[in-house]
This record gives sequence, structure tokens and C-alpha cells, in this order.
Amino acid sequence: MTYHLFEVTGVELEYMIVDAETLDVSPIADQLIHKVCGQYASDVDRGSISWSNELARHVIELKTTVPTTSLTNLHDAFHQQVHDINRHLRSLNALLLPTAMHPWMIPDEEFQVWPHDYNETYEAFNEIFDCRGHGWSNLQSMHLNLPFANDHEFARLHAAIRLVLPILPAIAASSPFMEGNSTEFLDNRLEVYRTNARRIPQVTGDVIPEPVYSHADYETQILQPLYQAISPLDTDDILQHEWLNARGAIARFERNAIEIRVLDIQECPKADLGIAQLVVALLKQLANVDQHTFEQQKAFPTERLAAIFRQAIRTADRTVIDDVEYLRLFGIRGTELSASELWHNLLQTLKPQSTWSNEEERTIRQMVDRGCLARQLLNSSHHLVRTYRKLAECLDQNSLYA
Repeated sequence: MTYHLFEVTGVELEYMIVDAETLDVSPIADQLIHKVCGQYASDVDRGSISWSNELARHVIELKTTVPTTSLTNLHDAFHQQVHDINRHLRSLNALLLPTAMHPWMIPDEEFQVWPHDYNETYEAFNEIFDCRGHGWSNLQSMHLNLPFANDHEFARLHAAIRLVLPILPAIAASSPFMEGNSTEFLDNRLEVYRTNARRIPQVTGDVIPEPVYSHADYETQILQPLYQAISPLDTDDILQHEWLNARGAIARFERNAIEIRVLDIQECPKADLGIAQLVVALLKQLANVDQHTFEQQKAFPTERLAAIFRQAIRTADRTVIDDVEYLRLFGIRGTELSASELWHNLLQTLKPQSTWSNEEERTIRQMVDRGCLARQLLNSSHHLVRTYRKLAECLDQNSLYA
């Protein structure tokens, strides 16, 4: 079925399965699924929310079974599934853990590939890219899928998404630790994601997609060069599909949607869906501009967007944005602004148009006010086990980290 711009949204949330005592990764997603449905299925329909496996055996994905017409209170449906999964995991001495990277996982020693359905695809990825790296095996994110009905709508949506991608780490970064230590990045997930396919750089490009605004141009400028680049290594044509593209937003023409992939998973569904509502509201505004502004959006250079994005991976909410033309496309007339200040400004312009409930507005405002979760977590870097146990409680209770 074809949907028009913003008629529906698809949401996917990924979580780690960890040992209930040590919080080390526990590669038992297949055991969980078998326990519930009696087979090693790749998808489990649980009503409005389904479960599915990922490449890594310790990761489980929750997703809207069909695209939803409203994000209002959707966090409750996701939380119910989190609660159910944790109930099933108790007998396996495990639980779900949020945030975008496991803080002390050593992929070389702990990563296991999903061994059941789609294993051929996963093994092909593993053979070409060696998925033991953090950029394949230690990533949890929220994906937003937004529809378009034709090339005109695709162009409007793609132009808006390209502009927003660079500032998403400012509100969503949740991965300040890697292998037990903090790093120079607040969003380590995106840094390792950015470089995970360096053997075939066409897979991720600059993460920010190229300025391409039709199906035909996307095929010739992005997808076909990607397929040609990987074909010497993918001799059985296993990976030459549009899902091989790993830019920060990817066009899925088989279902007429663009999938946004740069959002770190937060501490609970309430937080994730708050970010989703904020991002969708902003994209609606940007996709509904006059023709002159639309042409400016379309022409904005990828390299300038990528420069802001790379800095936001490091400094998140404290990223200084001094690209005047970029700020102007958000209605900002100043010459310099922090990413946090930009989001505060955007929240003020979006609030009057929003359909958020009072509780959802409070959640969104609280998240914009606090800055990214990663910065909060840095304050407790000397007590990682205690901190991440508290995050597991936040997930189970659907409450913000404080």
C-alpha cells in the first residue's frame, strides 16, 4: 500500500540481551524467540508490535507490525513488549539493556552471528566486512520509516531529512563508552558505524546522503555504483539489494519509504518515541516550505552537512554550528549557535503545530533541556555496572534516566 507524506510512521527499536547478574552480552535471542513461538523464527508477530532478530545474536528488535497513523502513546505498546520479553528472559537469567552500545563488550571475543533464517545474508556480510568490529556487532538504534507516494514527495522528504541528520546526535547520542572506557566521542555508535564498511566505502558514503531527488537518479547515482563496487566480493549476488545501502537515511523504494538510521536508542520507549515525535514534527515543517526554500534545501552541499554531523558525533548537544546558510534554513538569523540552542529554538516553533499530549510535551521538553543521554552517563563513568543496571531499570519501568 502506498502512503503519502507523514500519513504513517514505522518505528524500530533495538535492544541488547545481557546476563542478569554481570550485564555481559548474552547471545540468546534465538532461545528467547524459540521459547515464545516454538521455532527459530526471524519475526514474531505480537499484535501491534513484532519482534525480530538482528545480525548479532544478542540483539532483539521491536517494530511496529504495520506502519502506525499516530505516534501518540505508542511508547506504551513498545513498553508492554519490553516487559513481556524481560518476563521470558528471567528463566534464561537475562534481561534487556538499553542505549546504543554495550559499554564493555569485546566483539572479538563475544560476538555471535544469528545462525538461523537469513544466516546466508549475515555470513556474506561477515565474510566481506568481518562483523566482529563494533560497527557491526555492537550497535542499537531507533529507525524511523517515513513514506512517500511519488518522486515529488520523495524529493521533499529526502531534502528535509538530509538537513536534519547532522543535528540528530545532539539529542540522541547515548553511546559514550566503548570497551569500558569513555572516548573523544559522545556518539561512539555513529563513529564506528561511519567507518564499518571502509573496505567498500560506497556502502555508507558520507553517511549524509547525496542530493538525489528521484527514483531513477537514486538508482544510477547511489545504488548501481554500490552494487558494482561490491560485486567482485559478492559473487553470488546475495547482498546486491537496496538494503545494502547504509547511509544515515536510506531510500527503500520496494516499500516507498525513507528509513532514518542515525538515532541512538535511548533509555526507554518513552524517550525514543519523544525523539521520534520531535523529529517527525520538524521534518513535516521542513517538507512544507515554499519552492524557493525547497530549492535551497535541495542544493545544500553534502560535505557541509557531513562536517556538522562529524562534529556532532563528538560533541553532541555542545556542537557549535556556525554555517549561516544552514542555520537560515531552520529560520535562525544568528551567525553561531550550539546544537542545544538550535533544538530549543526549534521546539518553540514546533510546539504550536504539534499534536503532542501534555505528558509527551513534558517528555520532549525534558529531553531537549537535559541534552543528550551520553553526557549524563559520562558523569558516572567510574560506576559502569551500577549505571547500566539503573538504565535496565529505566527500560523495564519506561522512565527517563535521572
